[in-house]
Amino acid sequence: MIVAEAVGRALAACGAETAFGVVGSGNFHVTNALVAAGVRFVAARHEGGAATMADAHARMSGRPGIVSVHQGPGLTNALTGITEAAKSRTPLVVLAGEATEPQSNFHIDQAGLATAVGAVAMRVTDAGDAVAQAARAYRLAVGERRTVLLNLPLDVQAAPHSGGLDVPAEPAAPRVEPEIGELAAALETAGRPVFIAGRGARHARRELEALAERTGALLATSAVAKGLFRGSPWDLDVSGGFATPLAAELIRDADLIVGWGCALNMWTTRHGSLVSPGARVAKVDLEPAALKTHVPAGIGVVGDVAEVAAALADAVPQRTGYRTPELAGRIRAEGRWRAVPYDDDGAGGRIDPRTLTIGLDDLLPAERVVSIDSGNFMGYPSMFLDVPDENGFCFTQAFQSVGLGLATAIGAALARPDRLPVAALGDGGFLMGLAELETVVRLGLPMVIVVYDDEAYGAEVHHFGPHDHPLGTVTFPPAGLAAIARGHGMDAVTVTRREDLAGVSAWLSGPRDRPLLVHGKVTRERGSWWLEEAFKGH
Repeated sequence: MIVAEAVGRALAACGAETAFGVVGSGNFHVTNALVAAGVRFVAARHEGGAATMADAHARMSGRPGIVSVHQGPGLTNALTGITEAAKSRTPLVVLAGEATEPQSNFHIDQAGLATAVGAVAMRVTDAGDAVAQAARAYRLAVGERRTVLLNLPLDVQAAPHSGGLDVPAEPAAPRVEPEIGELAAALETAGRPVFIAGRGARHARRELEALAERTGALLATSAVAKGLFRGSPWDLDVSGGFATPLAAELIRDADLIVGWGCALNMWTTRHGSLVSPGARVAKVDLEPAALKTHVPAGIGVVGDVAEVAAALADAVPQRTGYRTPELAGRIRAEGRWRAVPYDDDGAGGRIDPRTLTIGLDDLLPAERVVSIDSGNFMGYPSMFLDVPDENGFCFTQAFQSVGLGLATAIGAALARPDRLPVAALGDGGFLMGLAELETVVRLGLPMVIVVYDDEAYGAEVHHFGPHDHPLGTVTFPPAGLAAIARGHGMDAVTVTRREDLAGVSAWLSGPRDRPLLVHGKVTRERGSWWLEEAFKGH
């Protein structure tokens, strides 16, 4: 057995279940070893897509992601997806062949690349210790929620494996009891507490709802945790740029805001404007550094969100807090974007994106997993497409890269095969990720791909257009997106008015044996209101 085979077997023994990648000579043997050990391998058409698929799969499955790429260009192609995963603290192991000879055309500073984008760089250096080194990479990814690049030098990969194949046991981490006294005292005196849960709280719905019930807190989430409290009468949905007017009002009026596994960044707080000057801010996070980033916490607790919430529920008295029958009625009536009136802008062969999205929300099954790309359009599906729970929304936007949406939807779909996968993309992101259309068809995914087509990079149009800048570099002629989809073996429907959604109904009523592209030719006269807010920080 060579080292490459031992590394693949070791990762499988650690618990790896699904891997994504593009196979070249430098990762051929390690990938085959993963497959031989029972790991499912999903071949992407581009390494950037593979990294994003693995990231999304990890988010939706709760299992660490595995990516396998060739040395040099295989890694650089994957770098944007790796950056997104690193910024999001996704547990991910990237296996990359490595050319260590400087004269090789494949030679680059791969460890330096990983470090530059926030990932952890590791390397298998010894044939006898390869299994232990692979296990350390996997455990670091899982235990510290990090994206890890495990470099596999070509000469080491090819060497005979001289060590054992048993994965060494993981030492138990010492338990540290979180200090909850100051936060308990704040909850005892708060009259209008609001909990904002982030990705670090996705496992803690039961504990947070129990504590909120005890303290009278309202419940909101960051965008990445959308759906976490769905079904609760006190669910405000998303805080920040996607917040409903009611949610923004109630969060702004809070006297205590607690971020649970949530950075409370500029998007979640609208550049801090949702935190009133008199409000106290607390954060609960596994990372001590997170307590002082973005909106600093006056009260900080280092610990697991579920454990801290459970301990607090035992420590604080029952209070009414923010919860009244009148407020519950307002949340029922005003708590979703669909309840907010708007003037339909559809005309001239283009549909208002709100009307398009509401129509899709009415048609698509409730059991869905929605994945969002970046761009001017992204608020519409994020606001108007409902999801059943936190596993119904996949939002790979920590790096704000356009073009990750389709690959995100593939990874999410494979993690949740029980739900209808929905990809929401702009025309720019759709064309950037086009290589993975073949992957959708090849895998037989019953995916609905919705393209909000304004024939432009709309964010730039609406940011620079009002100042009379020339826009020829960010606007484009019409493209036959439906024809592109059909050429890949998909069904497609073009939507310019609500009645055209009958084509979506027909697809839903059929066998769904081919993916569906919904080419929405959307209005483009104005920028989205959430984007106007976001650009205030630029």
